Amino acid sequence: MAQPTETAANRSGRGALRPLAALTLLAALTLAGCQSLIEQSYEPTVSPSSNPQIVDEVQKNDPRAQMGAREHPRIVASYGGEYKDAKTERLVARIAGALTLVSENPNQSYRITILNSPAINAFALPGGYLYVTRGLLALANDASEVAAVLSHEMAHVTANHGIQRQKMEEAEVIASRVVAEVLSSNIAGKQALARGKLRLAAFSRNQELQADVIGVRMLGEAGYDPYAAARFLDSMAAYSHFTSVDPEADQSLDFLSSHPNAPQRVELARRHARAFGAEGTVGDRGRDYYLAGIDGLLYGDAPEEGYVRGQTFLHGKLGIRFDVPAGFQIDNKADAVLATGPGDIAIRFDGVADSRRQNLVNYISSGWVTGLRPETIRAITVNGLEAATARAAADRWDFDVTVVRIDNQIYRFLTAVPQGSAALAPTASVLRSSFRKLSAEEAASLKPLRVRVVTARPGDTVASLSARMMGTDRKLDLFRMINALSATSSIRPGDRVKIISE
Repeated sequence: MAQPTETAANRSGRGALRPLAALTLLAALTLAGCQSLIEQSYEPTVSPSSNPQIVDEVQKNDPRAQMGAREHPRIVASYGGEYKDAKTERLVARIAGALTLVSENPNQSYRITILNSPAINAFALPGGYLYVTRGLLALANDASEVAAVLSHEMAHVTANHGIQRQKMEEAEVIASRVVAEVLSSNIAGKQALARGKLRLAAFSRNQELQADVIGVRMLGEAGYDPYAAARFLDSMAAYSHFTSVDPEADQSLDFLSSHPNAPQRVELARRHARAFGAEGTVGDRGRDYYLAGIDGLLYGDAPEEGYVRGQTFLHGKLGIRFDVPAGFQIDNKADAVLATGPGDIAIRFDGVADSRRQNLVNYISSGWVTGLRPETIRAITVNGLEAATARAAADRWDFDVTVVRIDNQIYRFLTAVPQGSAALAPTASVLRSSFRKLSAEEAASLKPLRVRVVTARPGDTVASLSARMMGTDRKLDLFRMINALSATSSIRPGDRVKIISE
């Protein structure tokens, strides 16, 4: 959860928490405050453009094709900025350089940006602007897999897919939406911006398959394992399955939301890889230097978004922490912290800035909660902090609403349970009793999670290594996913694997 910001709605005491319509459980919790198909068979008959274009060339003929240069800073902003790490940047540059040498036009210029996002994504904009998230780098297990992603995105540029895509858009509509989104000050607006950019960056099914064909050829000719494309598609499918455990998980910023993925596509990639030889006999995976390049890579939430540690959410910059009950799973989203538990119970936590320091009883009754029961509003204290609480009801749900002030910030808890559930009071009580300010020492001690590359020793097993994972209660599942291990895979002494720890 990003730091709260003050908007006109906040200043009026009416944050955008209304209406509180409980169509589904988490839809009922959609408050705002702080802040890649099943395909038919395809036989490619494609060759890259004989006249690939970069921004400077395109600008002479089509002003709309300046989009790549114009959108770059906005896309970077919507994905949390650029991820700056010299070792990782050198790694990605090494991979991209090898691919550039075998492209149809080695003089094609590319600007590759590592985005500071845990999402699994990569995409391209016209003019050679390529993007890959640190989340994708954490999922990949060798250089050839990242090369497969980059060659696919380079193929879109080389084949001029972006230029073709642009001609299908209305420039005036794009411009008006971009202006409206960029001027929005809240984090939800930034998420909408990112989704809009993904739509603009998206390509047709045939263009995606064409890029696969070109990308596999580039992989093989660059000396990489040409089967890496199919292998990494499988890894992303495993990632999709892992995240699908949370049916409300927002995957709109992930690769599979903007790129088609199906068994037919994996088989197509393998079929074209066979032109270079049998699987396991051709190409370099580049595993050792890749793992060295991502050792220490930031994983998951960036420090400015706060940390999830088991049943606890902690935010060093905001100086706050709270617990959720046992059995609940915390999801730290950009605009709020969500938690879901047994019995269809859900929690939402967010915050707003309030420079007017209005009375909290007045604030909680100022119209931003639908179904509020005014007779339940009361002033309380939470670990010495000024607070207020109330009950509300909407459709089939009962709610506990609690607001707490720290300086010029109002933090808000919303607990939702099925109507009549006895779990409302005890769940809300855990939140209230555990919410407090962090001491300076506690805030300073918080450390982000990172990818750590370790070498298996005699006696190490999948179970023992996965037990060292941090930041998740699904340690074994996450360990297997990020290391592309099947349920029957084993670990041998000397194997290098990734774990997630501080």
